[in-house]
Amino acid sequence: MTLAVRPPRDADPRARSRGDQNGGPADPADPSDPSGPTDAARPTFERRPPSPQRRRRRRRDALLFGALIAPNLIAIIVFSYYPAIYNIGLSFMEWDFVAPSPEFVGLENYADLFTDPNFGQVMMNTLIFTGVSVVGSIIGGLLLGSLLATKVPLTGFAQTMAFAPHMLPGAAVGILWLFMFDPNYGLSRWAFSLLGADSPDWTTTSDWSLWAITIAYTWQRLGFVTVICYTAILDLPKDLYEAAALDGAHGWKLFRNLTLPLLSPITFFLSITGIISAAQAFDIISIMTSGGPGVSSSTLSWMVYEEAFQKFDIGSASAAATVLLAILLVITYLQVRVGEKKVNYSS
Repeated sequence: MTLAVRPPRDADPRARSRGDQNGGPADPADPSDPSGPTDAARPTFERRPPSPQRRRRRRRDALLFGALIAPNLIAIIVFSYYPAIYNIGLSFMEWDFVAPSPEFVGLENYADLFTDPNFGQVMMNTLIFTGVSVVGSIIGGLLLGSLLATKVPLTGFAQTMAFAPHMLPGAAVGILWLFMFDPNYGLSRWAFSLLGADSPDWTTTSDWSLWAITIAYTWQRLGFVTVICYTAILDLPKDLYEAAALDGAHGWKLFRNLTLPLLSPITFFLSITGIISAAQAFDIISIMTSGGPGVSSSTLSWMVYEEAFQKFDIGSASAAATVLLAILLVITYLQVRVGEKKVNYSS
């Protein structure tokens, strides 16, 4: 007769399960059992130190990563961060390019800047110029991009013509619009003559000079915004438009309720880059109005140039540049915070 030896009860998982269900002894390894082993009795697993080969590989990867980012990092530090920090330091100095070294004057440059009677007008000009050009270029770019996306005749030629202004230098754009705004021979004279009126002196009167440079800059940026919006519209999911069309959405209703929300990341990007670019505009102002008459078309960027290279007051110019930098940082921060809640990145 053969005797079969049964394994211990705890060694059989099924027996252990039946024991737990029938009120038998619980699993000693169960952490929820208060009668189980304590933390001191539980097995501990020590992390093995990395092998020499792995350490060498990590060092090699770190060196490779540093070598790849070093050129860009050095360029950003040398041409972006260092000039900004150096400019902030100069804003507390008095210097005219002639003295052997700047002289520390504390907050005097900022006090002179904020008490300057023209500073308020310059700030208002900057806000109007930046706001109108950014909003106008985005609205026009969205409309033209949507029109191009409908496959109108000669779409390729229209795309080239739409992007052409962005490829022109700012000085060329300024000269072009000087001819167009000429009250005697320009396109403005012909357009106003159709209405039975005389063309205003766009660049020589304080009432129109700011609008002249704003129109020219908006036209230059419109091509870039149009191409970006056109490309983004082509990438939108077609099934959403098909479903919306089945629900009866067409025309403006479809554009407002579907296209605009889907394009919110693009408009968010264009608004940030547009504000930064417009706040630093210089070449069109220099060619068309030189900030005049008076300060009617002067912006903060032009004020920095005027204080530094016409009045040779480096301290005041640096203070104005620092104020411009602070304004752009605050606006960008607020845009990012609002964008986190309002921008829809899902499609």
